[in-house]
Amino acid sequence: MEDSILNQGITALLGWSLPVIEAADRMDRPFLVVGPPEFQEFADRNEIAFVAWQFERLNEQSGELAELLEQKGVKLAVPIYEETVEWAGALNARFQKDPRIFNRSLLLRDKGLMKRRAQMAGIKVGVFEEAYNRDDVHRFLKRVNEALIKLDGDINDPVHVKPLSKAGTVGHRLIREAGDIDLIPDEDFPCLIESHLDGQEFSCEVFVHNGKIRFLNITEYVHLGHSNFVPASPELETWRPQIHAAIEKLISAFEIKYGIIHPEYFISPDGTLNFGEVAARIPGGHIFDLIGKAYGFNAYQAQILCSDPDTTEEELKAFFPKEVEDAKGYAGSLMVYPRVRLIQRLNVPTELKNDPYFDRHDMFIPATSKVAERVGFGNHYGTVFFYGDNSARMKELLLQYEDYDFYI
Repeated sequence: MEDSILNQGITALLGWSLPVIEAADRMDRPFLVVGPPEFQEFADRNEIAFVAWQFERLNEQSGELAELLEQKGVKLAVPIYEETVEWAGALNARFQKDPRIFNRSLLLRDKGLMKRRAQMAGIKVGVFEEAYNRDDVHRFLKRVNEALIKLDGDINDPVHVKPLSKAGTVGHRLIREAGDIDLIPDEDFPCLIESHLDGQEFSCEVFVHNGKIRFLNITEYVHLGHSNFVPASPELETWRPQIHAAIEKLISAFEIKYGIIHPEYFISPDGTLNFGEVAARIPGGHIFDLIGKAYGFNAYQAQILCSDPDTTEEELKAFFPKEVEDAKGYAGSLMVYPRVRLIQRLNVPTELKNDPYFDRHDMFIPATSKVAERVGFGNHYGTVFFYGDNSARMKELLLQYEDYDFYI
């Protein structure tokens, strides 16, 4: 039996996520998890093949992990979250004997490299620079607003500050004036600073195999970091041909061959697309769960399939439904952030629970009543899920409950 598994090749899931582990367990392929040591006991108790590893910056021990996994018969590494993208690139470069795989993974982790590569490929991006201290941010804010011919007394056009390698919105700050710059913590430098992009923001979840788009989902953001739904409204889906072409250009520019990418764009009323950024891991906002609800396929399994060069055309065609056309409805999520400092109780209104679009919620009373400091959009206190057949009603509900005090 063990020889048979070794011949198939094992998939290594890098990170820790129960939905990913459960999805992989339902597939007809062997896998193991490479995760932080604190999950070892849980893995042993539940008979999950597990390799303990600390995911910090790549170092001289990177080759040690590759050797260990090769001895176990691993042929493929799949990143679960941001900090494992480089590790997957380094491991797959070795497993597939192609050092460029690692180099390409760096483009998807360093926001400065990412922007420059996009710009060199003719992809429309905002003005950007790398900042190494607060003086750099001061100069950039001044230059951007000088270029916009601002007069004394005019409100500054904002700029955005993002740590170069942190995930999603962690450390993302909107800077309008000098006082905002003073609040940037030292540990966020170096960072990327960029001009503000106008237009409707949305993301795409793109499953890529052999350099080709196999499934393209468009997620409509109602309010970034708070609420979104899948598939996008008919109004945004009108631009799908232009969006599809932009994604193909991005895949070509970044030489992406396999796996999932999660780019974010801004679209103006005339259809002009501005590139925001791109990740190569499972997106936030419960988007994979929303895709599953709307389309009926498991997006975590889709990532594993598309990450594997040996997945066949027949397997891919049998797995993916038709975009938009095969969606059974609209699935939305509202991430809830307490607006109190101490939580006393949960307050879910009866009218919400009785609404036909209400699906479920996973809000909870935390063990400690003190609300944790907010970091990006990653530490929300639960999510309200919606499902229905009308995108306008979906958007209305997400907006209606966005400012509701679920925690009092």
